[in-house]
Amino acid sequence: MEPIRLGMVGGGTGAFIGGVHRIAARMDGHFTLVAGALSSNPQTARESGAALGLDPARSYDSFAKMAEVEAGRDDGIEAVSIVTPNHLHAPAATEFLRRGIHVICDKPLTATLPEAEALAKAAQDSDAQFILTHNYTGYPLVRQARAMVAAGDLGDLRLVHVKYLQDWMTEAVETQGSKQAEWRVDPARAGAGGALGDIGSHAHNLAGFITGQEVESLAADIHSFGAGRTLDDNAHVMLRYASGMRGTLMCSQVAPGHENGLSIQVYGTKGGLEWHQENPNELWFTPFGDPTRRLTRMGAQAHTDAVDASRVPPGHPEGYLEAFANIYANTAAALRAGTPNPMLPGVADGLAGMRFVNACVQSSGDNAAWVTP
Repeated sequence: MEPIRLGMVGGGTGAFIGGVHRIAARMDGHFTLVAGALSSNPQTARESGAALGLDPARSYDSFAKMAEVEAGRDDGIEAVSIVTPNHLHAPAATEFLRRGIHVICDKPLTATLPEAEALAKAAQDSDAQFILTHNYTGYPLVRQARAMVAAGDLGDLRLVHVKYLQDWMTEAVETQGSKQAEWRVDPARAGAGGALGDIGSHAHNLAGFITGQEVESLAADIHSFGAGRTLDDNAHVMLRYASGMRGTLMCSQVAPGHENGLSIQVYGTKGGLEWHQENPNELWFTPFGDPTRRLTRMGAQAHTDAVDASRVPPGHPEGYLEAFANIYANTAAALRAGTPNPMLPGVADGLAGMRFVNACVQSSGDNAAWVTP
């Protein structure tokens, strides 16, 4: 089949996540990038488009102009990746959704909860699909863990503990020329959550993806250790679920020694699971009363969901880019089929994430209160 014609908003020179999306989109040959509004700075947008080999006529100064022109072309884009800072997610996505162009949006869904609710309505009213790139759900062994929980291998779930620890903001890098840090500490661009919105939303989504359960209430302690920072760089959250399951979530960007320490543990009446993103090709499974087992991506007891998300034979490591590419490959299949894939995070997941961040902010204080997201 012909590749899906893809556009991109954001992701120009100096941006990190745009390059990741482009690699993921082309890894399996399902997409071809044909248009972009790659920066809010017109000169940077044009230079970025030229560096990527885009037709100058399809390298736009604004996402609004891009949406208008591309929707009117016979060979216009069929989908758009939005990889901007958070405050532009909602206006950009809305422009494309109302024109029937599929949206692939980086997380979190938006900067604020009201924006998220409005975007959810726009997605509901559109014929186009909306995919949110919670890329950690693309790891084969994350999908294995989800399948094992659904199959009852852990029994009735009791506990989930998820952590996402980084150290890159231990110093005031936002004052030292880090473009990625500058907008993440700005409430006008990042929204109400700092570390919460940036990586806590990933941790929240991962726990829900694997367990299949939603948070009923939470109590949070969020804090900023960085001098002058308005937004949190550290958060501890207690979680209660309707089923009776209990959980904890910790996220921090000021934890020296942790580069990208996303990990999750799930425990039930029959056993437990543990997975670490920095060693993604192994999943630890302990049936109660038996020795712990090391499950590998395509080894013995590999679930079909893990095998289907793998590209190379056992023993060859797959990682971050491949997991991200699974999101794009699954998206391509869903767009061609005209039917959303329940494995893919969507606008409902994004709305749940924004409600989680909002509830954490409401809960936090000297006397943390329990809040319903």
